Amino acid sequence: MYDKSDPRSALAASKGTAPAMTGLIAEPQVALFYEQPPQLEDASGKVWLHRGNNFVLAYGEAAPGGVFERKGQPDEYAVMLPNADQPARISAGGETVDVPGFSIAFVPPGDSKIEMPRGGTLVRLFTVKSDDLAEACSNAGAYDVARTHIPPFEPWPEPVGGWKTRHYSLDVPKEPGRFGRIFRCTTFMINYLDMQVGPRDITKLSPHHHDDFEQCSLAIDGSFTHHLRWAWTVNMNDWREDQHVFCGSPSSTVIPPPVIHTTRGMEAGDNQLVDIFCPPRMDFSQKEGWVLNADDYPMPQQT
Repeated sequence: MYDKSDPRSALAASKGTAPAMTGLIAEPQVALFYEQPPQLEDASGKVWLHRGNNFVLAYGEAAPGGVFERKGQPDEYAVMLPNADQPARISAGGETVDVPGFSIAFVPPGDSKIEMPRGGTLVRLFTVKSDDLAEACSNAGAYDVARTHIPPFEPWPEPVGGWKTRHYSLDVPKEPGRFGRIFRCTTFMINYLDMQVGPRDITKLSPHHHDDFEQCSLAIDGSFTHHLRWAWTVNMNDWREDQHVFCGSPSSTVIPPPVIHTTRGMEAGDNQLVDIFCPPRMDFSQKEGWVLNADDYPMPQQT
């Protein structure tokens, strides 16, 4: 359910109209990094680790000159540099690339190193194949009970031209009919939403749900309230009270399917939210012009 001004109103509607079947009813996963101690801390900086079903989010505050290495990384991972004055130098696959601040980068499998010459905010996204990170998360045990309604993770096709570090500026102007600033790789889709200045208009909210995938909402600036509603199933034991989860920044909220949700920016100033999906979303990918680096990362073949 979207306001007519929301580009997502053009997405295909869900086909299901029958009452939801009984099944696993999962709780949201919330990490308020500003209130919790980091899971990792050394001379390079502090890192908070928070996981979803398929992924690990590593939110870092790097010290100047901080170095963050991965040895034998099993798959591609994502990097976000939210601040324009905090660049990174990424070494992977035999090459070194200088990545400006306010960028997204995708780093190939294998050995890699990220250097933060000026320090600052460094967000990395890994799949749970990085089991050392998954086991260190603040909510490491939250997925001990399998989420049977979420399909097994499958990576998307390898990038055109082979593995290398690719990076993209987030300085992308708004365009009518396009939703946010969306980039994808083989493992993740990142929607760096347009900055919301001031509280969100409560007459133009967007309550909706996802049938079989999680949404991670990372608060970079400002504060947000995530409004969550569990649909009634045929089994009353599944029913839950609505939740209204307030999160400042930085914080991470993982919303489980099929919870109905919508989010309000709350601050008078800047409110910056980033939506993360693992693997990429097919519906967003099928919208012409929405994925800004679609030429580099092909979609799976449709059967």
